[in-house]
Amino acid sequence: MLLLSAALLCVAGTLSACGPAEPATRTTTQDAAPDDASGAGDRPRVLTTFTILADMTRSVAGDRIEVVSITKPGAEIHGYQPTPSDLIRAQDADLILNNGLNLERWFSRFTQDSEAPTVTLTEGIEPVNIAADAYAGKPNPHAWMSPKNALIYVENIRRALTDLDPAGADTFQANADAYAKQIREVDEQLSTQLGQLPPNRRALVTCEGAFSYLARDYGLKELYLWPVNAEEGQGTPRQIRAVIDGVRAQGIPAVFCESTVPDKGMRQVAAEAGARYGGDLHVDSLSDEVPTYLDLLRKDADTILAGLTEGQP
Repeated sequence: MLLLSAALLCVAGTLSACGPAEPATRTTTQDAAPDDASGAGDRPRVLTTFTILADMTRSVAGDRIEVVSITKPGAEIHGYQPTPSDLIRAQDADLILNNGLNLERWFSRFTQDSEAPTVTLTEGIEPVNIAADAYAGKPNPHAWMSPKNALIYVENIRRALTDLDPAGADTFQANADAYAKQIREVDEQLSTQLGQLPPNRRALVTCEGAFSYLARDYGLKELYLWPVNAEEGQGTPRQIRAVIDGVRAQGIPAVFCESTVPDKGMRQVAAEAGARYGGDLHVDSLSDEVPTYLDLLRKDADTILAGLTEGQP
């Protein structure tokens, strides 16, 4: 109790405003997974920093582990501010899983009073570095947007859960193998779908530079307004003008934005560059529209393909 009280005092004194839990988003948010899932009993509890990691972890854990996401569906996670209830959940956690690669810049503050071990799920992934603006040279944190990288996430999750619950090792291995098979199937699907794009349409223009890994895997050029959501809003005039010029010069037919950030700047790009607004893409969070990580990848591929091939002869 003394530890928990100290943690809450730490939040009140060191974090600038404990609410709201997340910034406003353009997706319909759902309630986070309940703190005490029905039938949780004495199962170990694992916290993940956001919903995509929670979905991956549940796919490996099965019924042996209670898995809870700190952030809610639809949340923008870069600038999240931990709340007192988050710290309470951290006190009860047996394990905390995070992405790393500077994604959760709030993570160290969240865990400083928790005794739960933490595991970074991008361990072993070769990062793609950001190429522009103040973040140039730093790793792009959105490594899960590559199904090939997702296989490394799954293996890291399996190892972490096995360390937490050795008696479940066989279950975790079987679940991880089955889930990895699904991820490989989605990888093949994306390769086939995005491989249909003709050379002059193999370009992905987005608000945030969150698709570097996907673009690398499937041979797409990448343009974006800003590199990381953490400090951006609508895009600066310079950023917007640079993307307008790039879209015009390359004859890119459609542009996109992410579901958790405002799309005003990208709609301006579309209007001034003579391109279509191709729709919203999902990156940082699950939602009613994309309830699982694999659904997210499939939905994004469908949106990209439709946007870049509409009106194609």
